[in-house]
Amino acid sequence: MTLRISFELDEDDLKHFRLIMQEARKAARHMPPEDIVAAAEELLLNVKEATAPGFIVDRLHKLKQMIAMLSDIEWRLPHQEATRVLNALAYFAEPEDLIPDSIPGLGFLDDAIMIELVVRELKHELEAYDDFCTYRDKLKETHGSGARPSREGWLDTRRSELQKRMRRRRKRSSRTPLLS
Repeated sequence: MTLRISFELDEDDLKHFRLIMQEARKAARHMPPEDIVAAAEELLLNVKEATAPGFIVDRLHKLKQMIAMLSDIEWRLPHQEATRVLNALAYFAEPEDLIPDSIPGLGFLDDAIMIELVVRELKHELEAYDDFCTYRDKLKETHGSGARPSREGWLDTRRSELQKRMRRRRKRSSRTPLLS
């Protein structure tokens, strides 16, 4: 049996989480990027050891994806976007949580909420990285595990796919075209 519980965060709640994130970013400002990433990775280990509830574990996939996006040499995330991701991970570098992680069942709830909030802010970065990973997997599947993807190759492939989609949609939607 499963039980679904949902709640809404109003503007005051979101303001509170933004304030907490700002404080975490301030504290992490002087930390090396690898320490911020290591703290997020430690959270993943702690959650695994604590056997957190499924609703927490479900959100951790996105945290793993953020970490992977930073460390993926083939993706080479530009500095501005890498800074945004590091800022998102700053909360997890804070030793003091909103809800102590040691509380069974709820200790990682604040972490899950924060992941959900930063995922919304990083939606486009995460989608682009996911597309790149899909491209890389297809490339390795068709050309072997030694194939090296590049951003340029990915962009060429993506552009071609989008143009094909554009033509298919145009063909389906226009019966008698004005333009030929």
